[in-house]
This record gives sequence, C-alpha cells and structure tokens, in this order.
Amino acid sequence: MTRTCLVVDDSRVVRKVARRILESRGFAVSEAANGQLALDSCRAALPDCVLLDWNMPVMDGITFLKALRAEFGPDNPPVVFCTTENDFDHIEMAITSGAQEYIMKPFDEDILTGKLAQAGLL
Repeated sequence: MTRTCLVVDDSRVVRKVARRILESRGFAVSEAANGQLALDSCRAALPDCVLLDWNMPVMDGITFLKALRAEFGPDNPPVVFCTTENDFDHIEMAITSGAQEYIMKPFDEDILTGKLAQAGLL
C-alpha cells in the first residue's frame, strides 16, 4: 500500500521540492497552499502524514495543526513542521500543539528523510 503525504506550504517551489523527495521514497503526494485547504483535504481523505509550513495566508500552520488535532485526535496523522521559524518558542508550540517532528528550511533530502524516519514514516 502506498503511503500518502499532504504537503502544506504557500510556496509552490517548496511544495515541488518536497514532492520530488517524497515521491522518490514511494509516497503519493497531495498539496495544499494554506491551512484551510489542507484541513478540507484531510476531511476528504486523511493522509498518512503531513509536511506543514508555519507562515501561510488564510490559515497558518499552527492554527491548522490545532484544528487537525481537535478533529482527528492527537497522533494521526503524524505532522512534521517545516518552517523558517527556528526559535525555541515556535518549536515548543509546534510540539505541544501536536507536531511529531520539526524541520528547518531550507531542507534537503537527507534532512527530510531523516525526520520522516524518526517519525516512523520510512
């Protein structure tokens, strides 16, 4: 069975890079440009994991994460935050809000696949 990953980022370039890496690891990838589109996508078909940006229009990543956890529970699907926000307060807020892992942008294939492995997704 193919694993699915929802890539949520307002940058088309970041979504494209993440898609390339994830598809090379056998994931079926869907994309959303903001948290509201991501939430709608999860309601239609819950992915096996979510790669999530913080700063987006319409609904930001942390608001999406809190809504996702309220609706679908604390652990499913696993969420890997991927953002330029690198201070401790942001990381702590992401983890306490329900993210499993945290990646700094820019990321590369080794960083992303390493975090997915830590989250038990590879």
